[in-house]
Amino acid sequence: MQTRPFSYLIRIQYLGLRYHGWQVQKGVKTVQGTLERVFRYVLEHEDFTVLGSSRTDSGVSCLNGAFVIYLREEPEISLLIQTVNEHLPTDIRLLGAVRVDRNFNVIQDVVKKRYGYYFSIGPKPHPFQSASLAYGGAQVDLERMWEASACFLGRHDFRRFCTHSKQIEDFVREIYSVELCSAAGESLWPVVSTYVFRVEGNGFLMHQVRRMAAALLMVGRGELSINALRAALTDPVYSPFCPKAPAQGLVLEEVVLKNL
Repeated sequence: MQTRPFSYLIRIQYLGLRYHGWQVQKGVKTVQGTLERVFRYVLEHEDFTVLGSSRTDSGVSCLNGAFVIYLREEPEISLLIQTVNEHLPTDIRLLGAVRVDRNFNVIQDVVKKRYGYYFSIGPKPHPFQSASLAYGGAQVDLERMWEASACFLGRHDFRRFCTHSKQIEDFVREIYSVELCSAAGESLWPVVSTYVFRVEGNGFLMHQVRRMAAALLMVGRGELSINALRAALTDPVYSPFCPKAPAQGLVLEEVVLKNL
């Protein structure tokens, strides 16, 4: 990036409903593609690079993500953020920016990430909630789900809780904390019977959190035992242990970066 010496870390949030994930893909709308289109319009050139810290799946939302933009000229960064925000669609918002040096790596300098999987139980929720809320079922035992969630704590081989990719050979990830609590009253999730499974770790594999959430909901509905879930974390078989939970319930809540 020597020809683009000015680099800025930008915080971002978005509703994932209308996007096929973060990363640019030919022929479909993505968050990164939308950002690059707007930056091209505002800057009036294409001599920049956008690099994200996380590749969210299609339909997944974000509360406090991060990306770096590399520029050839030093901008008035606050004005740039304001102008880009004015031209972005309403389901994407930039939160702010800070200058970072050339040694900063928005992928390798991630300390931890936190995801929340939001779901409701009991009566099926209003369809308007479906953009950012999954439905867990009419009868769900939250105590059993909480008990099962402790199985994920620590370092585990999550090969049975991800979608496999030829580029991935190491399936070990460390989970620092798990939480299962009510999300009722939060501004985005006003439904009384809304809950969130929150998980924090050093990194996550493709679809890992969605499969973890699906397994917990299966335990809560009595479709899966806690012992079976625990055994899957020590099983070297490559086949997925459970299906993916719906994408719309998943939110990338925070990306913590080194020295920032």
